[in-house]
Amino acid sequence: MIEAVIWDFGGVLTTSPFEAFARFERERGFPVDIIRRTNAANHLENAWAKFERAEIDADTFDRLFAEESLALGGAEVRGSEVLPLLVGDLRPEMVAALKRIGQHFKTGCITNNLPANAIGSQSGRSLYVAEVMVLFDHVIESAKIGLRKPDPRIYRMMVEALGVDAKNCVYLDDLGVNLKPAREMGMTTIKVVDAAQAIAELEQATGLKLG
Repeated sequence: MIEAVIWDFGGVLTTSPFEAFARFERERGFPVDIIRRTNAANHLENAWAKFERAEIDADTFDRLFAEESLALGGAEVRGSEVLPLLVGDLRPEMVAALKRIGQHFKTGCITNNLPANAIGSQSGRSLYVAEVMVLFDHVIESAKIGLRKPDPRIYRMMVEALGVDAKNCVYLDDLGVNLKPAREMGMTTIKVVDAAQAIAELEQATGLKLG
């Protein structure tokens, strides 16, 4: 029996930043996937991880990401140039599914995010949309608590906040590394590739008609 549906934000309720990463790399002549490979290398303690836990400021992130990308792929990618690429477009069909699910189940959002204004101050646009965030019963943001996915503690915090059993939860994320801890806790997991696929799997998991 499903009690709650827990969502990632970027790449789930919004389009994936990976397309923007690839376009940026092509335009600059950088090695293919240098941004994603830099994000993935030493993924628990790299510049990205530290920034999402609010352990470093934007200037330090800019410098460290450049150093890491240079060491990894031979191309210096400034962190300050990567941040605006994170801002995706809302997927209206996913937001509609969230609203429908919220009428029947508890909802939560676990997001690896960045310190306040890290993106908005540079792109003129916030990474999060207030009208969507208020739809959740509970939201956990990595930069506010100093923990980030895939640390198992952040999933346990959500389950406790919602007052549900992990085995009765569905969790959606676009990254497999973030789905693993949820699956190990007993959650039903959905790796989001696109909206149509995610909604189809959500319908199967919840028994609701969402399309």
